[in-house]
Amino acid sequence: MIVTVFRSRLNPGVEEEYDPMARRMSELARTIPGYISHKGFIAEDGERVTIVEFESEEALREWRIHPEHAKAKRRGVESFFSDYRFQICSVVRDRAWATKAKPGASE
Repeated sequence: MIVTVFRSRLNPGVEEEYDPMARRMSELARTIPGYISHKGFIAEDGERVTIVEFESEEALREWRIHPEHAKAKRRGVESFFSDYRFQICSVVRDRAWATKAKPGASE
């Protein structure tokens, strides 16, 4: 699995224009073969963090070169972001745990 950590800060006053584009990119990412998931967070200091998971580097490459995504990235650099950073990471180990519902517990 390949994980991308995308960190950014928006320029003041661009949210109204940025938000629809970000929603479109979320929809588009889901259509890429090999896409697993993504989630975004906004910290108290305004930093935005998006974590994106793909099955492989090839899947990530398809996302990276997708024409609509490439256009959105250019727009981000030109208009939306005061700064950004992304890190591409290979997952070395992946472990998950979830509590199981107790018998008779209502859901």
